[in-house]
Amino acid sequence: MGRNSGTTVRDYKELIAYQKSYELVLLVYRLSGSFPKEEIYGLTSQIRRAAVSIPSNIAEGFMRGSKEYAQFLKIALGSAAELETQVSISKDLGYCEVQDFEKIHLLIKEVLRLLTSYITRVNDRANITTKRKT
Repeated sequence: MGRNSGTTVRDYKELIAYQKSYELVLLVYRLSGSFPKEEIYGLTSQIRRAAVSIPSNIAEGFMRGSKEYAQFLKIALGSAAELETQVSISKDLGYCEVQDFEKIHLLIKEVLRLLTSYITRVNDRANITTKRKT
């Protein structure tokens, strides 16, 4: 992954998707803290686990290297889609205000877009590398 300036990213914390997904975790924890107590082992647990999975998989994939990176980004992408569903459910159940939902939903959409872009770039680089070897 390169930055706009053309320099190579040396730390996963520099990745915009990581930064945005980390911010998303904090918002989800704040939001789910007000969920009904009977949801503690249900939706509260699920929504937090999905949110935490996103930056965690970005970080782990980055540190493992290019061979496994795309797979970890795909897991993060799946977790983001899962989170999107869970946030919608929480809104429909009346567990969150519309403005809180909108803020989180927009951030999820941005993370989904970034992850999709990263996956495409990682796969394109892998294909270029494979072609050079043949």
